[in-house]
Amino acid sequence: MPDKKYLDQMHREVFLRDTPRRLVSLVPSITAYLYDLVPSSHIVGTTFFCIHPEPLVKDSTRIGGTKKLKLDTIAALSPDLIIGSKEENVEEQVAALATEFPVWMSDVKNLEESLAMMRALGEILKEESKAEAICHNIERSFSALGSVNRTALYLIWRKPFMGAGNDTFIHDIMQHIGLDNVLQAPRYPELSIEEIKDLKPEYILLSSEPYPFREKHLEEMRAVLPESKLMLVDGEMFSWYGSRMQLAPNYFMEVFGI
Repeated sequence: MPDKKYLDQMHREVFLRDTPRRLVSLVPSITAYLYDLVPSSHIVGTTFFCIHPEPLVKDSTRIGGTKKLKLDTIAALSPDLIIGSKEENVEEQVAALATEFPVWMSDVKNLEESLAMMRALGEILKEESKAEAICHNIERSFSALGSVNRTALYLIWRKPFMGAGNDTFIHDIMQHIGLDNVLQAPRYPELSIEEIKDLKPEYILLSSEPYPFREKHLEEMRAVLPESKLMLVDGEMFSWYGSRMQLAPNYFMEVFGI
């Protein structure tokens, strides 16, 4: 039987002879999704940053960080399929893995691309019905949300401050809940306090990840940014694409009252 060809989200051809049963995930949010699709025994390798679902994920072999993969450890697992991310993984490491194993790459910058990723992996893993149920739940829940109708700046880092720009998944989620991103620049640019003041955001959202903003940081920033409403927010709800998006709409309704 000839190998079946799949296209990943980077338009790369991935050939698979059988349904993969030994999976290595290089992406924390996709790891959480895989545990919702397949038996946990099928997920043989995950990164140190893959924290959901506990305690199941701790039973997998840890294969390094998203940008510092242990290639020898991955090879020793003999994976049927490796699943990575254009955003989160290093191109040279992915290329090295692809010389030995099938590697399916995600490229997710918005809600629609996340749903497409989930449906594509559902097809590859022969779990289409599970994938479709999760996607439908996400689509239904997001469509029921109201709108915050405020301008906002989303900060991911401190010293220096860094914000989520207009070509990120975070930006798209902000748009879906009616937060108009004032940072109309790509990626995650650095910002000074003066530049933040000039942007005049009604809300400034301080994320729990990757920098762990805390209450003390709110107090520091209120002193210099008194015109903006500062809020600590759960970074997973804004940036983890995959099945954890099922949790996000209820979180947004509770935090923003929409």
